[in-house]
Amino acid sequence: MTETRDDAPAGGTASAEAAPHRGVSRRSLLGGGLAAGLGVVAGVGGVLGAQRISAAHASDETVDLLQSHPFYVTEKGMPQPGVSTAPQRYCVFMTFDLAAGAVARSLQVLLARWSAAIAQLQAGKTVGAVAPARGVGAGQDTGEALDLGPASLTVTVGLGPGVFDDRFGLASRRPAKLAELPTLPSDRLDPALTGGDLSLQACADDPQVAYHAIRDLARIARGTATVRWTVLGFGRASAGPNQTTPRNLFGFKDGTRNVSTDAEFAQWVWTGSDDQPWMAGGTYQIARKIQMNIEIWDADDIADQQKIFGRKKVDGAPLSGGAEHTTPDFSVTDAAGQTKIDMRSHIALAAHENNDGVKILRRPYNYTDGLNEYGQLDAGLLFLTYMNDPEHFVRLQRRLGASDLLNEYIAHVGSAVFAVPPAPAAGSYIGEGLFA
Repeated sequence: MTETRDDAPAGGTASAEAAPHRGVSRRSLLGGGLAAGLGVVAGVGGVLGAQRISAAHASDETVDLLQSHPFYVTEKGMPQPGVSTAPQRYCVFMTFDLAAGAVARSLQVLLARWSAAIAQLQAGKTVGAVAPARGVGAGQDTGEALDLGPASLTVTVGLGPGVFDDRFGLASRRPAKLAELPTLPSDRLDPALTGGDLSLQACADDPQVAYHAIRDLARIARGTATVRWTVLGFGRASAGPNQTTPRNLFGFKDGTRNVSTDAEFAQWVWTGSDDQPWMAGGTYQIARKIQMNIEIWDADDIADQQKIFGRKKVDGAPLSGGAEHTTPDFSVTDAAGQTKIDMRSHIALAAHENNDGVKILRRPYNYTDGLNEYGQLDAGLLFLTYMNDPEHFVRLQRRLGASDLLNEYIAHVGSAVFAVPPAPAAGSYIGEGLFA
């Protein structure tokens, strides 16, 4: 996946010579506090033995904390950053409910204020004074990202189905394909983790930068919207240009066959003339919080794990043969006449070859919520996905939810759908066409 994306950073990257201390490698990030915290685990390696796996291929994935992505666009109908942008390493996802007394004007003002603030944040600036000039009163910005740099921050704004109900007089402007998702197989949704009128997806290569953005934007929303649910994501589980395929918490590579080319984005992600005019160049976002039964999974036989995914765990190659990026062959059989890739495997059920070509853009992150009530690891996948028709996700999930061998180890506990308008030009704001 090496294609150039439309929202690649322009003019926001400082040279390595100018700021060598702000560019850190993936290995360097892991070599600090996280590595220290895992020291006791590493010490066990000499007793139990460990499989040596080379990380040389990932050593050139440097993180430039001075890199920035522009928020405003120069042409109408260009997408918001944070969709086709190369995935950053951390994400904070938050949904909001509009307050009972909110009206269309309230929403309009909030979107305008958010847009102005996001433009500042993505440039590595504050949304206002951290310390008031007279030294008294609350600051406009909470200040925890001072001196941290932009860290490739992007903030993506979504509008839920509730925005277009009877409260705001916007029903006639509802995006053509925006509706609540139907009940899907394997859903075990928690109402507290479901739905929302608005969404914010903040992604950055510094977790504190992403958290700061959401924190300040939530402060701006006070009085107009209240937080509904949130997930803190880490360890991107998808790859962009020049990025190696990462792994989910089950230890398997995730997102090998993701949407990547401009043609694929045009066909499967960006909305066109068949939608509302103000949505042209936008997309639809579906967020799913997928809980993983990690400790049960960890006890499963490696052969069964590979059968479930349809891929080898170490190198990600399909069980039909080849390397990670070899196209799976679902017809290849073994000596017993059985297909090498089980047709109930995750890869077989999700493959576009088996779904009339349907593709969705996956932009997920791992998450952890510590321990559950049983004292077991509470973690999983924040599955963020984008498409120009939510029915594409529904179609895929109906197959996966009904037959996927992986269902024994996962549960979809959170869910929401949003329309993501195109990015605004300077002097405008997200969703301005909605109020024209």
